[in-house]
Amino acid sequence: MLCRITGQESIGILRNGGTIIKAECNIDGVIIRHLEKHVDSRGWLMELLRSDEYPEGYVPAMNYISMTLPGTARGPHEHRRQTDYFCFFGSSNFRVYLWDNRPESRTFGNRWVFDTDAENMISFTIPPGVVHAYKNIGDKEGLVFNAPDGLYRGTGKKEEPDEIRYEDLPGASFVLGI
Repeated sequence: MLCRITGQESIGILRNGGTIIKAECNIDGVIIRHLEKHVDSRGWLMELLRSDEYPEGYVPAMNYISMTLPGTARGPHEHRRQTDYFCFFGSSNFRVYLWDNRPESRTFGNRWVFDTDAENMISFTIPPGVVHAYKNIGDKEGLVFNAPDGLYRGTGKKEEPDEIRYEDLPGASFVLGI
């Protein structure tokens, strides 16, 4: 997978119990995995989430699927406490944007941009403090799965959301480009 900013291969490929796992990108704590489609005469199956591949300390609290229209972006935004676990499984082509906004991180300030499509289906884990966005760059509706480790608006939906919506802040430095 190439970083669209540097044009260089940003991650290597490892094997772990038969599942292809892609190592971390140039932002600490972001873990990218290849999603494998198992096809037979009945159709196909894809494992999106496996407890034996969770990052340490991650336990999903909920999950959802969103649909994003062609040419539309979601984000950029950031969570202070929540870890996200996104899956892009080939329903359309997406461009994903990540920025390390954690001053204590050794990769603070790093930015990574990559594309997903039917040949490059991935999941990735985004820790708190990493700003993220994605844009449907395909020509059809795109589905995205997420299994965050926090409940949206907390138990009973009584809390303020754990998010900073940079897309709503004029002059924010996190801009979708490329």
